[in-house]
Amino acid sequence: MNDLEQKLFVPLLALRDVVVFPHMVVPLFVGRSKSVNALSNAMNLDKTILLATQKNAGTDSPGEKDMYGVGTIGTVLQLLRLPDGTVKALVEGKRRARITRFTDKQKYILVEIVPIAEAEVAETESQAIRRTVVKMFEEYAKINKNISKDLINNISAISNISQLADTVAAHFNFKIQDKQSLLETVQPMERMSLLFRLMQGEIEIYKTEQRIKERVKKQMGKTQRDYYLNEQMRAIQKEMGTKDEYKSELDELQSRIKRKRMSREAAAKVRQEFKKLKLMAPMSAEGTVVRNYIEWFINLPWFERSKLQTDIDKAEAMLEEDHYGLGKPKERILEYLAVQKLVKKIRGPILCFVGPPGVGKTSLAKSVARATGRALVRLSLGGVRDEAEIRGHRRTYIGAMPGKIIQSLKKVKVNNPVFCLDEVDKMSVDFRGDPSAALLEVLDPEQNFAFNDHYLDVDYNLSDILFITTANNLHGIPLPLQDRMEVLRLPGYTEYEKLQIAEGFLVPKQTEMNGLSKENIEFTRNAIQTIIRRYTREAGVRNLEREIASVCRKVAREVVKDDGKRCVKITAQSVQKYLGVPRFRYGQVEEKDEIGLATGMAWTHVGGELLSIETVIMPGRGKLTVTGKLGEVMQESAQAALSYVRSRAERLGLKKHFYKGVDIHVHIPEGATPKDGPSAGITMATSIVSALTKRPVRCDLAMTGEITLRGRILPIGGLKEKILAAHRGGISQVIIPDENSKDLKEIAAKILKQVEVVTASHMDDVLSLAIILPPGETLLKEEHDKIIPPELIPKAEEAVRPLQVN
Repeated sequence: MNDLEQKLFVPLLALRDVVVFPHMVVPLFVGRSKSVNALSNAMNLDKTILLATQKNAGTDSPGEKDMYGVGTIGTVLQLLRLPDGTVKALVEGKRRARITRFTDKQKYILVEIVPIAEAEVAETESQAIRRTVVKMFEEYAKINKNISKDLINNISAISNISQLADTVAAHFNFKIQDKQSLLETVQPMERMSLLFRLMQGEIEIYKTEQRIKERVKKQMGKTQRDYYLNEQMRAIQKEMGTKDEYKSELDELQSRIKRKRMSREAAAKVRQEFKKLKLMAPMSAEGTVVRNYIEWFINLPWFERSKLQTDIDKAEAMLEEDHYGLGKPKERILEYLAVQKLVKKIRGPILCFVGPPGVGKTSLAKSVARATGRALVRLSLGGVRDEAEIRGHRRTYIGAMPGKIIQSLKKVKVNNPVFCLDEVDKMSVDFRGDPSAALLEVLDPEQNFAFNDHYLDVDYNLSDILFITTANNLHGIPLPLQDRMEVLRLPGYTEYEKLQIAEGFLVPKQTEMNGLSKENIEFTRNAIQTIIRRYTREAGVRNLEREIASVCRKVAREVVKDDGKRCVKITAQSVQKYLGVPRFRYGQVEEKDEIGLATGMAWTHVGGELLSIETVIMPGRGKLTVTGKLGEVMQESAQAALSYVRSRAERLGLKKHFYKGVDIHVHIPEGATPKDGPSAGITMATSIVSALTKRPVRCDLAMTGEITLRGRILPIGGLKEKILAAHRGGISQVIIPDENSKDLKEIAAKILKQVEVVTASHMDDVLSLAIILPPGETLLKEEHDKIIPPELIPKAEEAVRPLQVN
């Protein structure tokens, strides 16, 4: 005992917010110079150091008054110097000691200490308190999952109550003052009693926290919990004097809401959502969603408008400057401007430009925007298959956004643009909905003044927008949607129109784009005509522009080689040098009149096309084969054509049962291309009659029309495109249904001068024109009434008189 009470001189290591007990091994990070020097001095001597705690952790240079009077004598086990100048030390507490005197050595503090001896305790009394403390520690370990089983076993194995008290105290999060009290309590029994009381209080606090957590977890969801925690954080920030940035952001947002002019319904909705936002936590997920929702309302153009151009002459000049031809669409736009000037307030029209690719549908929409002084929004609907693309997602979904209509208006920042819905016939349908059905509301003048986007959930006025949709054909557009639009057809260009477009628009454009000038390249009219006739076959002018661009690139190469001094004149003879072998024949469809080969006219999404139909007769059993990747309607037309021929067998000079001994094969070339429609009926009938009668069909004649079983010819569609195709192919005469004669007004007089149009109402008239016969011979013999044999009359009570063949 006397040895323990002798005085020692050891370096002092001042600790912040930590109390080291005897029997503890603790890693310490030391940064203050005096503390580092104290550790270095201890390592150089006997590794002994005093570990004492500061009363105030904020004091950088503690003195005698700043230190607690009792500490722990420790041994430095390991010392590691880190690159940043700090030291990591591993120390082990040995026994308590009381400081009797401070000596400041400048580099470190040396203290005079007296080790504190511990009193002996009766075995019976110590075991009772020991078991109580161990049991309470095991109870604490059950509710605190951070306590390992190994630690519980180690503490249970400690028999010395002084060591037990120090070890247990080190694993509880007591206050520094409480831990220091435990260190200064010398009597083991008193220390155990104090430890017991502190453990009771700590366990009760921990249990209460757990109960509160469970109750809160049941009562509130994630958003409410975040709100609760953030409110606590805001209170803490307020106590610390931190600037509340969130409040200033809310104030700015509120001022923007007040300045923004919206509809009454939208303003009420925004005010309601802003009230919610003020009650939410700044960093909560729901708060971010509400904030984005309000931002959409603020950024939308509710009443912002473009100043419209009302000068009709100026608008007409702009339209003519941008496009050649296209009279009907231009006329409709100018009518709209005139009415708008008179009425002042008119709902925007909903136009649908239908025509083959390359005729200028989308570029015409751009010109309309320029001519009317409006902004242009273009939205491509090709491949769109989700209704939410048009009407938006509801706010219940994560990452919800408004539809493309509202998004585009936010981008353009005005509520009366020209809105071009491109490729409206290319939309798809799947399990996510039908976007074309969603467009019914957008494109209905009686409804779109109150368009309701799923995300915004308020009415938005689309009636000031000039909607223009584009499509290659009407088949892909549902009938209810067609009913809401004013359809304007843009037919294919004639050769003369293509020539004017090339000279006035395409050649200057490509010359400039390829870095050339008028001094470098010159296209003659014959050269452009050759490119149109022999290198392109299209309704529009896209391929024509590509071929002109190809010539310009090759000329640019020649010009660069000659240092920009060369001038190249493109003539009809030199076109082949730049574009290679001609791709198409011009001026004839077939070289000579053929048996079983007739020329029809078809309409496709790229314009009109000429269709060759071949028929061969082979020995067989009356089978009709139709090939060429034909649709059901076209196959049925072939059946109807054959039935007509069979009904006319006697007049055509055929045997009565001619079909029983032959097979008839009808083929339409270009078998990889799908074909369908009834308009090739009369052409197939002509081809079959030619093959059966062994008489050729005129190769300079084309025809179109639907055939009935009685030989009547029904009207067809796409007449203008078909006659333009015949004109491009060098056809001199075409046969059309009699009822289509009214459609000839749409065709330019120049075309009708070069292509003779003949109307027919019955198949007999077509055969008379199409089949070539030797002089003096007639194809259709005179008809003689003949009684059908009784065995061929159906056995029915209704058949009271003989049937006659017409």
